[in-house]
Order: sequence, then structure tokens, then C-alpha cells
Amino acid sequence: MNAVGNALGDILAEDAESLAALHDKELTAALIAALQEANFPVCLGLMPVTAAAVEAWRAMAEGVASLPAHPDTGALDALAAEYAAIYLTGAYGASPHESVWTDDDHLTCQTAMFQWRDIHAESGLATPDWRQRPDDHLVLQLLYLAHAARRAATADAWQRLAKILDEHTLRWLPDFAARVAARSESPFYAGLAVLTAAWVDSARDLIARQLNEPRPSREDVEARLRPAPARMEEPPSAFMPGAQGPSW
Repeated sequence: MNAVGNALGDILAEDAESLAALHDKELTAALIAALQEANFPVCLGLMPVTAAAVEAWRAMAEGVASLPAHPDTGALDALAAEYAAIYLTGAYGASPHESVWTDDDHLTCQTAMFQWRDIHAESGLATPDWRQRPDDHLVLQLLYLAHAARRAATADAWQRLAKILDEHTLRWLPDFAARVAARSESPFYAGLAVLTAAWVDSARDLIARQLNEPRPSREDVEARLRPAPARMEEPPSAFMPGAQGPSW
């Protein structure tokens, strides 16, 4: 599996890094030109297979086509405002942090952040500044996927990556994408969100096929992560006058 695994890892890593770069910062005129010249997302190594993925790739292509080829300051400012509404200010209620989606109180910097900190540490990685970008941010999850895929040379390594995608990224990314698609006024950012979710889902399907192992359903993953119910201890029976038989 090594040769196949390494080739697959390189493809997934390059795609994940490209997607991370688009979620990382506001668009510039140079980046818009590069996207249009590369015919993004057709240039991605992972191609769509399912109907949902084909639709996501089409939406992204339309989003890229909607960008002005020679944007003026006003167009770039409008795109920057959309970026801020999604990734910085929370105006659309579509946080790029896993904690907000998986925490009962929908707060940042909760359990998922610390779990990702451990995942990163185990791979020799560290978040540059968790106060600016917590460990469970979408960009860092995509970069971890790239890092892990590029180095995955054994079935165990692919299984570990699959488990992390199941228990983290794929638990919340579809909801994030749906929220952005419903609320963003930018075809580009709506398309990017939908494409990213579809791409990660497609990558997970491909890993499952390489491992020849079925994917767990989202419900199965949630059940696996759900805390086991606490055992009910039998309360000690209270002494009741007259409850004991007569002594003689």
C-alpha cells in the first residue's frame, strides 16, 4: 500500500493546502488572477465522484467566475467584508472553530480545541498563536490533514487520519458549509464552503476505499463519542422500625 498511499497522500495534501490558503486570508487581486488562470477547482487533484460533489465543484467554479478579473478597491473591500463576516466577526453565525459547533454552549476554545492541541503535539506541530487562531480552526484542520496525508505510509496511519476526520472535521464542517451557503452574499465564499465540505467528505471516501473499510455513519460516530451513562448505585436500604423479625 506504500506506493499507492504515498501518491494519494501527496494529492490530498496539495489539495488541502490549496483550500486552507483560501480560508486563511482575504482575497487579493493576485490570488483572484491565479484562481482564474488555474481554472480552480478543476485543477484540484481529487475529482468529484458523487452527485453532491459534482454540484459542489460546479458551485465553486461559478464562484470563481463571479470574481472580477481586475478588481478595484471597492470590489476587494466587499470581498474582505464577506471574509470578515464569516471568519472574524461571526456576523453569519458560521464559526470556523469546531468548538462552537460541538460544545453544548456553542463557545470557542472548549474541548475540541484542547483535543486538537494534543493531535498537533503528537505530530510535532503547534499553533503559532492560539489566541489569534485556536487549534480547532478550519485552516489548521486542513493543514493537519495535509501534513498527515503526506506522511501516511501505513494502514495504521491512514486509519488514524480517518478517525480524526470522523470524530472532528466531518462532525461540524457540513453544518458550517450549509450556514455559509445560506447566508453569504458572495458566490465565491458560498462556493468555497460547500466545496471544502464536499472535498473532505470525498477524501474520506477515498481513504475508506484504500483501506477497504466501510465508513461509519455520522450517527455511529456520535454514538461512539457520547459519554457512557453513569451507573446507578443501589441505595442502601434504610432501617425501618419493625422491619426485622422478632428476636428471641
